[in-house]
Amino acid sequence: MRISTQSTYDRASAGMATLSAAAAKLQTQVATGKKLIAPSDDAAAYRQLTVIRRANADQAANAANVTLASGLLASSDTALESIGNQLVQARELAMQASNGTLTDSQKASIAISLDAIVDDMLALANTTDSRGQPLFGGATGDVAYTRAADGTISFAGTGEPGAIPIGDGTSIHATDSGERIFAVDTPGGASDIFRIVQELAEAIRTGGDVSKDASSEALTTLQSAIEGVADARASVGARAARLDLEAQRLSDTAVDREESRSAIEDVDPYEAYTQLQKTLTILSATQASFSKLTSMSLFDYLR
Repeated sequence: MRISTQSTYDRASAGMATLSAAAAKLQTQVATGKKLIAPSDDAAAYRQLTVIRRANADQAANAANVTLASGLLASSDTALESIGNQLVQARELAMQASNGTLTDSQKASIAISLDAIVDDMLALANTTDSRGQPLFGGATGDVAYTRAADGTISFAGTGEPGAIPIGDGTSIHATDSGERIFAVDTPGGASDIFRIVQELAEAIRTGGDVSKDASSEALTTLQSAIEGVADARASVGARAARLDLEAQRLSDTAVDREESRSAIEDVDPYEAYTQLQKTLTILSATQASFSKLTSMSLFDYLR
């Protein structure tokens, strides 16, 4: 029987090369903690990882938007609460003004207090959010409300604020247009919280008996304004609760995806290290056997 020296070398070299490659791969897995180093390791699994990574990127963007929207709603609620408190104070002043025994000086003092309430509400209505945009400014505009030289306050924005995406095909309006939520229906037609307080202050400032007509109408419209702001706060609270649920859903799905990713990509360090030691032992034994075989006299003779 003929023995091929070349084929013996080739078989031994191929075996040691395979073992060396396996050991190198295991060493990389132990070092990186990943069992998938390249797409060629497992094409199907690598495609799954690509889908998971894309979903994680989308989830991160949605989570950031949820955080943003939650912050905007919190700021809106704070501003609306303060505006509601100002309107309650204005109603109390209107009730005081209905006292027919007030002197002109006392009426003037009430009118000044109402002017201050208008100033405070204007500042609150022009509150800006974390992006530097007006909370109640609508879709466009640098400020929500402007004040003319004659003291008239008017809405400066246009349209409704855009919705913020928080999920696949899901979005939420985190801010509101002041033109809508601060509007008040009065017996004389449409008005807003600024105008009704300004008109009340002017009626008191001009003197005369305001215990009936002006004060009574003001109390009615102020109550409507207070209820309108309360409704706006209720809407804000409902949307905030929805965002809390969405944040929890995003967190839960992120945990599920991480478990799936880990099962596909992460290596068991103990198993990988054990397999590495086994492979290195076999490789060392193979190298030793091949070295001993090639030094045998018969092998030298045949070679």
